[in-house]
Amino acid sequence: MKPFTFTLRQEPPQRVDLSALAPDRLAGKSVAQIEEIEIGVTRVSTKVGDLFKISAGDLKSVRYEGGSSRFDLLGAKLLPGFEIHVEGDVGAQCGRLAKGGKITVAGSAGPHAAAGNLGADIEIKGDAGDFLAGPLAGELAGMAGGRIIVRGKAGARAGDRLRRGIIVIEGDAAEDLGARVIAGTIFCLGESKGRVGYLNKRGSIVLARGGCFGSTYVDCGAHQLTFARLLARSLKDHSAPAAALLSRKLRRYGGDTAVYGKGEILTPD
Repeated sequence: MKPFTFTLRQEPPQRVDLSALAPDRLAGKSVAQIEEIEIGVTRVSTKVGDLFKISAGDLKSVRYEGGSSRFDLLGAKLLPGFEIHVEGDVGAQCGRLAKGGKITVAGSAGPHAAAGNLGADIEIKGDAGDFLAGPLAGELAGMAGGRIIVRGKAGARAGDRLRRGIIVIEGDAAEDLGARVIAGTIFCLGESKGRVGYLNKRGSIVLARGGCFGSTYVDCGAHQLTFARLLARSLKDHSAPAAALLSRKLRRYGGDTAVYGKGEILTPD
């Protein structure tokens, strides 16, 4: 059965909140009812029908033909069993608090992608903005489950306060990668700029090119780690470069000893 499709008519005149278009929330609604949903965030009215042409289909698979950096909260609170594909860019907080399912973005994503993600698989084929999988202001933890793969580069503080789950950045990462990590796993296959793993408690950060992590990390020697080989198998179909990196002999640095100190940074030996 064909997917339920939103075809972009024009660039949104303002930022739009697409959380109302979560597939489960559209169930039972007619196309005419969906077109009347208000998605604007200012006093100026913007409705679904103003921006999109809708082709009804299977709500288990939702497709956006055309994207925009003004598409905020796309896939927010997505439930298991649903898929969303965007043929273009998205804005802030893509996949926020998603409980499961799959989100694929053919373009780039704005800040706070996967914030609070609980179990969704998210793939961003372009770049990701600042605070990838990081918490919003006032929140104590960032992503708490699932997996996010960025084929391009990531902005500052990627993985901030990561609690659980896997983040793979196949390009470069900006300043403060893996800051304040609570647990979980982060990969950077490009260059990690600035300090890495600041105040890491129990997280694993895997760097293809090394990085700056200072004297509060302790060199624990080079190892062939069993868990790394097992994780490589699970990642093989999602990020072959990350799986290949894990298959190598890795040097382990324990830390950050300035805090709890049970985390680690792994680099090729």
